Amino acid sequence: MTLSPESKEVIAATLPAVGAAIGDITPLFYKKMFAEHPELERDLFNRGNQKQGEQQKALAGSIAAFATLQLDPDPARVEAILSRVAHKHASLGIKPDEYWIVHKHLFEAIVEVLGAAVTPEVAKAWDELYWLMANTLIALEADLYKAAGVEVGEVWRTVRVAERVYQSADTVSFVLTSLDGAPLPTFRPGQYLSVGVKLPDGARQIRQYSLSNAPSQGDWRITVKRLAASTSPDGTVIPAGEVSNFLFENLFEGDELQVTTPFGDLVLTDEDTPLFLASAGIGCTPMIGMLSHLAEVGDQRPISVLHADRSAANHAHRNELSTLVEKIPSADVYRWYEDLGARQPLETIRVGRADITDLPLDPKTHAYLCGPLPFMLSLREALIERNVPAENIHYEVFGPDSWAPAGA
Repeated sequence: MTLSPESKEVIAATLPAVGAAIGDITPLFYKKMFAEHPELERDLFNRGNQKQGEQQKALAGSIAAFATLQLDPDPARVEAILSRVAHKHASLGIKPDEYWIVHKHLFEAIVEVLGAAVTPEVAKAWDELYWLMANTLIALEADLYKAAGVEVGEVWRTVRVAERVYQSADTVSFVLTSLDGAPLPTFRPGQYLSVGVKLPDGARQIRQYSLSNAPSQGDWRITVKRLAASTSPDGTVIPAGEVSNFLFENLFEGDELQVTTPFGDLVLTDEDTPLFLASAGIGCTPMIGMLSHLAEVGDQRPISVLHADRSAANHAHRNELSTLVEKIPSADVYRWYEDLGARQPLETIRVGRADITDLPLDPKTHAYLCGPLPFMLSLREALIERNVPAENIHYEVFGPDSWAPAGA
């Protein structure tokens, strides 16, 4: 599906104005939508991201990127952007009717911000663009639901916590099993599931957590990092993690938990090419899941594993990472800690921030990145400088995806 020539012409002429105003349009859109549907803010959207403005930035970026790619088509990039959104929507149980709610309030916000500039011709073109994007996502999500063996939007199930294990002072993993003891649905290494919890104020908040075990084990394991309130370098106050702290402090063996079927498009390639698995902080979780699978199947591809953290004490799954790499003869691991404490640097344990300048790296490598945005952006640039094609670099963002580098 593509835009009609008439709409494409109008979008080309008005994209600069809409793009310049999108930072005003998206906050107004959410304000209008939540005023009419407070249950969406309370029970579906991440309140922390709303307060920080991250969700607004992600929506603005998605709209602008999709519009731009209709004028200068790049099917591979459109697929990459929409696939990530579709998997996130499926993990939340989004249904087609909810696109009508978004449409109503988004276009009200556009008209309110741009005023008389929104002529009937302009409205028609942007309406066509919206439904082109929405219907593409609805179709992708329908395929994901079908592949998962569930009805549209019916992704939630109750599981029981079989095991709780500390992975560092502020991270804990939970092994989840079905209530009847039957194996849980399988998943692909690198995927995640959503967790929904009822907080003390009555809100049902949802977060995504990567699966950190191999698919063949019949259960699911997630790892949760307790997040304290903090302040970013630009002075922005980052609130404490509502769901992560609740799970850390309140979830124990025998408790029940609401989770979804696994989704996510950060999955290992089947191509017989070298692999590069890079993580920082709690971004290690999908990589641990991938390594568990690779060790279990006896994968023989060359594998480079990189992890960066504040210290060895902060490194969740530290010992498990070493154990898994030892099980894979073709794998090597490199670790960077900002603080080595009393330890001395080694060839594979270094001080400072991750630097791949002297690491062996085949240009045919498929790289998988997960961690803070600055870490992933820096590493992506370094990989491209080492002649790894942009299309071979895959990433996972926890939260709204406000990173959309060219070729991603």
